Order: sequence, then structure tokens, then C-alpha cells
Amino acid sequence: MSRARIGILGGSFDPPQLGHLILAEYSREILDLDCMLFVPVGDHPVKRSSARSPLPHRLAMLKLAIAGNQHFRISRVDIDRAGPHYSADTVNIIRAQQPDAQLYFVMGGDNLRDLPTWERPQELARSCRLAVMRRADEDIAPDMHDESLPGLSQQIDMIDVPLLSVWLSSTHVVSRLRAGHSVRYLVPDAVLDYICARNLYQ
Repeated sequence: MSRARIGILGGSFDPPQLGHLILAEYSREILDLDCMLFVPVGDHPVKRSSARSPLPHRLAMLKLAIAGNQHFRISRVDIDRAGPHYSADTVNIIRAQQPDAQLYFVMGGDNLRDLPTWERPQELARSCRLAVMRRADEDIAPDMHDESLPGLSQQIDMIDVPLLSVWLSSTHVVSRLRAGHSVRYLVPDAVLDYICARNLYQ
């Protein structure tokens, strides 16, 4: 029996938007993943004061966003434990839950640039492969940190996603909502209905 191949996509998902879903689906297809785990953060070590909506709302919206895709699942690994939540710890816990799986930690190119500043980046790279989304306009490469993090490039899979060269962001979605502008086609319809029904991000 072949090893299960599992992707890990963490974030605030505040709100979840189409960029998250496109990245997850492209990664799943390119890396031939059996499952993509969406890991909503509870206590982000960098963005502790930036949460715009409470966790129950973020979790409810994420469930709506991924509904209908049998390969997408939510992991509560960073919800059901005390923070702060570092990526190395998150992956180690999922590794303990799925000891025989090949894990892929999905990140954007900006995360790869900042990786040397993360908590225990070498431990993270030893625990899984790093799947890095590279937009058409990004100047990043797998070996860009090999001097400070020897051997890192051997643990990286690049995912070229030209469609996301104009990157959708949750911050952009919230800015438009607060300005009274439409976010239709930026978030799934079910998520937009949820936001409007509860008057979120106003």
C-alpha cells in the first residue's frame, strides 16, 4: 500500500477566499495529494492582534468554503491546544497523527522569503516537504536560503501558479467590505451569505 500524501495549509481564513481554495486545489493536483488539511490558527505567533472575527465564525465560514470538495478537510490541531502555534509544532502533531503519511506544508513565496526568521525552520523542513507557491512575478528559488539553512532546497517543491499572479487576500476582501464594495467572486457565495447575514467585517 502506498503512503498517503497529505497537504497542510494553515492560516487565519478571516475570511476564507477563493485564493485559498485555488492554491489548495492546484497544490493537491500538482503534488498528487490524497487530502488537503486546512488548519485554522487559534493563536498566531505573528498576528496575535490581527484577528477580525472570532474563531467560531472563521471555522463556520471555512466549513462552508470547502464543502463539496471530498479532498478538503479541516484540522483542529491549532484550535484544540494552547498557543502560540508554531508551524514546526503543528506539523509534528500531524506527523504523530499520521505517522506513515508523506506531509507537504503549503506556503506562499513570501513565507519562503521569511523562513529563516521562523521558529525552528530546520525542524519544520525535516518533518515534511515544503510546497511553495510561486507567482509569475516572484523572484524566489528553492536554494535561496541554502547558506543559512543548509540542504533546505532538497525539501522544497515549487508550485507555479500564474493564475494567482494577482493575489487575492483576505485583507483585500475585508477592505472592500468595510468600504461597502462588492466581494462577489472573491469569496464563495455561501461565505458571502454568511458574512452578510451576520454583518461581519463592518
